[in-house]
Amino acid sequence: MKKQRKRPQGKAKRTPQATASEAKPIDRRAVLRLLRNGAIALPVLGVAGYFSIGYVQASICELDLSKIGNGTPAIVQIHDQSCSLCRTLQRQSRQALRAFEDERFEYLVANINTAEGAALAAQHGVQHVTLLLFDGAGDMMQIVRGPTTAEDLGAIFAAHLDRFS
Repeated sequence: MKKQRKRPQGKAKRTPQATASEAKPIDRRAVLRLLRNGAIALPVLGVAGYFSIGYVQASICELDLSKIGNGTPAIVQIHDQSCSLCRTLQRQSRQALRAFEDERFEYLVANINTAEGAALAAQHGVQHVTLLLFDGAGDMMQIVRGPTTAEDLGAIFAAHLDRFS
């Protein structure tokens, strides 16, 4: 019988560490899992991107205040993006405007945090949480102040747009 050597206490057996050239190869299951996850993620990201682009394009069009006075009546919201009442008014306005054809009016947003939006608000002496209703020539016809229900806004917008029909 051979005698076993006793290791001194506190010292662990050393194992050789793998070098970069000895790295473990990727197995087939890992590759297939990666491909599956990529195949699932691609359509999800595509759909999200599609809707995001539409939202961004709509937002950019809404911020173009040069459309006031282009021959089409305009509804302009004086808006502060950090104001919860402004967001409520915007949500109610968009809900009310769904009942109308897009070609009958321009819905625009004047952000008071931009020079152009602040200038428009100052020109008409209004604060945020306000809607300005313009005729096709760019003359202001009516001011709607404060949050209003979608039903009330729908009636106001219909009366405003009927003036030009």
